[in-house]
Amino acid sequence: MSLNDPRWGNRGNDGDRGEGNRGGNQGPPDLEEVWRDFNQRLSGMFGGKRGGRPGGSGGGDNGGGGGNGPQLPSFSFKQFGGGIGALLALVAVVWLASGFYTVDANQRGVVLRLGKFTETTEPGLRWRLPAPIETHEIVDLTGVRTVEVGYRGSERNKVLRESLMLTDDENIINIQFAVQYVLNNPENYVFNNRFPDESVAQAAETAMREIVGKSPMDFVLYEGREEIAATAQELMQRILDRYQTGIQISRVTMQNAQPPEQVQAAFDDAVKAGQDRERQKNEGEAYANDVIPRARGTASRLIEEGNAYRERVVANAEGEASRFNQVYAEFKRAPEVTRERMYLETMQQVLASTSKVMIDAKGNGNMLFLPLDKLIQQAGGTPAAASAAVDAQATLPASTNAPAGLLDPRSRDLLRSRERGER
Repeated sequence: MSLNDPRWGNRGNDGDRGEGNRGGNQGPPDLEEVWRDFNQRLSGMFGGKRGGRPGGSGGGDNGGGGGNGPQLPSFSFKQFGGGIGALLALVAVVWLASGFYTVDANQRGVVLRLGKFTETTEPGLRWRLPAPIETHEIVDLTGVRTVEVGYRGSERNKVLRESLMLTDDENIINIQFAVQYVLNNPENYVFNNRFPDESVAQAAETAMREIVGKSPMDFVLYEGREEIAATAQELMQRILDRYQTGIQISRVTMQNAQPPEQVQAAFDDAVKAGQDRERQKNEGEAYANDVIPRARGTASRLIEEGNAYRERVVANAEGEASRFNQVYAEFKRAPEVTRERMYLETMQQVLASTSKVMIDAKGNGNMLFLPLDKLIQQAGGTPAAASAAVDAQATLPASTNAPAGLLDPRSRDLLRSRERGER
């Protein structure tokens, strides 16, 4: 059968409807019959009765016996209302159940009612009014977030627009650092931040440029890294708190600080020169630490010796003055005896260091030669004994012509007494 056949789609003759159609007709079903079956099924669903086929007897409720046209369904509002109510109840339960949510221990929930902040919920199972009346956002408070400034991923991937900074002594340096932060206020974080990482990066770059701009290059590159990181962290936190971002800076880490690549060679030479300067400075300080203490020790020793000499001289002078006063007092009592004693003591002191002495006794032309070295040997080797012998020899009168020799103490005392008697 072709599509041009006018019988295409029909079930055949009236007598062939039913079983004959199932047997030999291979065409598509009749649209009218399909529509009739659909109406009957719909009528049965809503409590109506099925209409009879054409020519049948099942058309009681439709007011006529067996019409050929389609029969309209009859609705049962009682059954329809019960089904809709159950469906609405099921939808309401599902809608209310959608308001449950869970908050972990390290999280906080921010509830929004028609876009306005309502409350911050603690960890646990929570419920809110279902959407679109209320919504919620989960904020992780313990998760550490990291923002890189001056590089991305590794130190080799430099971002010169962020890393190049100007120091106080008008030098350009390349600084790369990382900022780690956590959240401390969920409400401020949700409502006052659109791009939190960008906010932290801008605050970090601003703070670091301000601190580096007030510091010399050597301080930034060497001894001041830890101090700069701590100061930058405090300044970043003040900036973020001023904007109420709900962000807490936990750590600032200096990854790298060096001069630009274009002047790296010259900077290395300057660094070597600085190291040589420090080495020579240390050597000079070591030499100074060796010489200066010894010089100070020598100076202290000389000062102490000078003080000792002064004390000795002053003491000797005071002793001589006291001795002179005592001698003067004795001289006032016995002038002759004192004069003689002073003469003898003076000669003893003068002749103590002389080995040979020429003496003119009483001016009579006779000279006596005193071999003091032999006198010292015979007297026992003491200058005092030799001076005593000289005194005894000097007291002899010139007429005696006494030979040079050593007189015994008894003869010396006798001659000295006779001379005093003659005076």
